[in-house]
Amino acid sequence: MNLKDEISYSIWCDFIERNFLEEEFQEILNDGVVHGATSNPAIFQQSISSSTAYTQQINMLQANDSKKIYEELAITDIKRAAAIMKPLYEDDANDGFISLEVDPTLCDDMMGTIEEGARLHSQVGFDNVMIKIPATEAGYGAMEHLTSIGINVNATLIFSPSQAIESAKALNSGIKKSGKDTKGVVSIFVSRFDRLLDERLIKKDLETSKVGIINATKCYHEIEKFDNANIRTLFASTGVKGDALAPSYYIDKLIFPHTINTAPLATIEAWKRDGVKVQSEILDEHLCDKFFEDLKSNQIDINKVYNILLQDGLSAFKVSFQELLKKVKL
Repeated sequence: MNLKDEISYSIWCDFIERNFLEEEFQEILNDGVVHGATSNPAIFQQSISSSTAYTQQINMLQANDSKKIYEELAITDIKRAAAIMKPLYEDDANDGFISLEVDPTLCDDMMGTIEEGARLHSQVGFDNVMIKIPATEAGYGAMEHLTSIGINVNATLIFSPSQAIESAKALNSGIKKSGKDTKGVVSIFVSRFDRLLDERLIKKDLETSKVGIINATKCYHEIEKFDNANIRTLFASTGVKGDALAPSYYIDKLIFPHTINTAPLATIEAWKRDGVKVQSEILDEHLCDKFFEDLKSNQIDINKVYNILLQDGLSAFKVSFQELLKKVKL
């Protein structure tokens, strides 16, 4: 089965680094397995801090403040990724995208997010860029506005079905207002549920490594109800920690029609080598609901879990961003 053609399923690479773009990234695109890429503050913090490829540009930019230095570094990489994937995007406007996230400290500032998102989009200057916006109350308004003016948006840090619904609602409204072929993805984080809950589930003699998959499935059902071909569910945070699960577990279980999975390089390589290459079974929405009712009967409040994971995610991106700003100012 050709997953991309048969069920509109794509794998994107959840990584960006300057040398990687010129070498391995070209190879995996040529293989036809990867059809897009994503970035976030943590990825840029890791790449810029660990690679010498940025040293010369950092030195040249020292007259600027730290955020300006970071943006110049990031935009250089995003432009290069967009240029590399432009033929892919021109062949199929659903793929060939690279995502760039707004400053995570703007997560509760709608106007600040709109202003920065529009500015970054203009500075990159490629149609196949998505501006990444956290799914907060402020973020929903920014998502709607940016898509309404034709800017593609990646709604991110989504853990709960309510976040998925509000993000899809904002994207749907904005895309319809735009009158253009504007695209949106709704990024559902998966593996973090199991890392947080599996020890508790073991103590209660309950099956582990299921919460992330079933929650993602529930979110997928909600997004598909909008019936908008330009909005796809994107499964994120799909790498595996430790040896308890197959490395490609969170890809294998979430091969759904009209979706994307953005995964770390090692996860993609494991999937290429040993992973499942056919559509996954999609759990019925009512069975998803029953699963969470069973969790509640075992004293696991999924709404509290959603809030913990969202706050942890926002905090982690803010910390990575601040560490990165310190790193680039010598």
